[in-house]
Amino acid sequence: MKGFSSLKAPIFIKTFGFAFVAIAFFYLGKHWSDDTYQQLLFFTSNSKAPSFSISISPNFNKTFDLKSLINDTKEVETVADNTLPAIPPAPAVLKLGVVDENGVMRDEFEVGEFDPDVVEKQSNETSMVDGDEVVSVRVLKFETCPVSMRDYIPCLDNAEAIKGLKSTEKGERFERHCPEKDKGLNCLVPAPKGYKSPIPWPTSRDEVWYSNVPHAQLAEYKGGQNWIVVDKDKFKFPGGGTQFIHGADQYLDQISQMVPEIAFGNHTRVALDVGCGVASFGAYLYSRNVLTMSVAPKDVHENQIQFALERGVPAMVAAFATRRLLYPSQAFELIHCSRCRVNWTRDDGILLLEVNRLLRAGGYFAWAAQPVYKHEPLLEEQWEEMINLTTRLCWNLVKKEGYIAIWQKPLNNSCYLNRELGTLPPLCDEKDDPDDVWYVDLKPCISRLPEDGSGSNITNWPERLNNPPQRLQSINLDAYVSRNDLFKAESKYWKEIIDSYVRSLRWGTFKLRNVMDMRAGYGGFAAALIGNQLDCWVMNVVPVSGPNTLPVIYDRGLLGVMHDWCEPFDTYPRTYDLLHAAGLFSIEQKRCNITSIMVEMDRILRPGGRVYIRDSVSVMDELKEIGKAIGWRVAVRDTAQGPHASYRVLTCDKKLH
Repeated sequence: MKGFSSLKAPIFIKTFGFAFVAIAFFYLGKHWSDDTYQQLLFFTSNSKAPSFSISISPNFNKTFDLKSLINDTKEVETVADNTLPAIPPAPAVLKLGVVDENGVMRDEFEVGEFDPDVVEKQSNETSMVDGDEVVSVRVLKFETCPVSMRDYIPCLDNAEAIKGLKSTEKGERFERHCPEKDKGLNCLVPAPKGYKSPIPWPTSRDEVWYSNVPHAQLAEYKGGQNWIVVDKDKFKFPGGGTQFIHGADQYLDQISQMVPEIAFGNHTRVALDVGCGVASFGAYLYSRNVLTMSVAPKDVHENQIQFALERGVPAMVAAFATRRLLYPSQAFELIHCSRCRVNWTRDDGILLLEVNRLLRAGGYFAWAAQPVYKHEPLLEEQWEEMINLTTRLCWNLVKKEGYIAIWQKPLNNSCYLNRELGTLPPLCDEKDDPDDVWYVDLKPCISRLPEDGSGSNITNWPERLNNPPQRLQSINLDAYVSRNDLFKAESKYWKEIIDSYVRSLRWGTFKLRNVMDMRAGYGGFAAALIGNQLDCWVMNVVPVSGPNTLPVIYDRGLLGVMHDWCEPFDTYPRTYDLLHAAGLFSIEQKRCNITSIMVEMDRILRPGGRVYIRDSVSVMDELKEIGKAIGWRVAVRDTAQGPHASYRVLTCDKKLH
């Protein structure tokens, strides 16, 4: 009875009552939450607040027809008694993405249909980010220019601008006159019919394909002077010149004997040949470890520079007229003029003053011309004018022998300062920058030499290639680290890269001869090519948009030129085997049309040539699409830093035909 009485205990009654209430609420909640009816309001109590809070149903503020709801229910119940109609299958979901909503790679996905119009139109589209907006840019396939433009040089063949010149008596028509921006080159300059892969160096020094430079006029005009002859399907170069018909080698031997201190390939590493003809002087100096910049205007002998470049000799179209040449002060150890058709004494010697600016302190000027050796009254008068001018320039006539006269420039300013008061030409103002050359007029004054002797105290070749020159300290840089450290770091950087190119990309097998570095810095790229013993020369271009490092490049024993890549370059089409551009486009896109730069690159690139662009990821897609539109074979490669680096390498091959 004791167990039974325990059932009457208060705790049992309380537990039983709680369970009954819970079951009742569960039954009511399940019944009234049936999906057949729409619940309008849900009330919840908050134990911490005296008032109630109300949650609004998704169906709030909607009107419902209860009658129709009930009728719908009856219809469902009626249908339940009969056979249900067949439910059509759900349409298949097209899996257009490569990954699913969870970011996992799908096993199956839709590739999409082939659109033949895309191939037919041969157009390319690239996306660029403009703020937060992605802008799509279409690059249409470029058309081929007319055959008449096969030798077109935009800034030298601008007939409209030349016709508008106020005067041409000082050679203004041979200087740069670039087309307006909206009239620039927008087609691809064609190669001559029958163009062949150029004959490789050193064979090209002596012969080139006729079909590559099909201009026989120069051979007819200069055939008797041993310049150039036609031999079946080739032009051949016997090595002679107007003033050295017995050959350039014999001529160079004579200069060496006259002034042994010139020391080709040792003291003299960089030379300038003015009015170079087909550049046999520079071609034969190359075998003596001398780099020669061969220059001539596009005049009656208009294809002479084209022949020089086809031979594989460094050359540019340039003229001594009214503006400074695009080379720095104290660039050349030797400047040579053999019947170069330049009147050095005109306008109080302003053209020889430009030679003086370009000539390194202690450097030599060699002049082979009729006034040197002929004794006719007019020629003797010209010789006296030359002697008078060079004396006022403090040049020393070192040797006169046969038809050659050689002067030497002083090492410092002491002679200039000790001249009689009022002697002309005067010294240039101390504020004049002798390295400022882009569209700068010639100045009728003597460029001052640095008081610290920089430019004259360089070491001999080949040591000078890797020695930081003293003029490195005069470069205007936004840098706080040592300039010598920057110089060495750049040299090491390019050595490692070129070593990897030679090793992995087989640069050693390329037929490289004429190479251009479009943003050269200190010339580390060119130095690395020399270090890998690649038998080529490099045109080191220093853009006007950056610091002027040209003096350093020349002090290293390399060649270079100042240029603005918003404008075309002064060379013939089909000039270079390799164009190299590192960090150029990400900088120049702020001020230039990069499509125009790429079209200009195609103009100066030989068929079968290569382009290597090392630049930011942000411009790589656009450059790739422009390359495709030009017709190059393009590929984007990762740098040694891997796929997540901010830089890529775009390699492009120009088709031979």
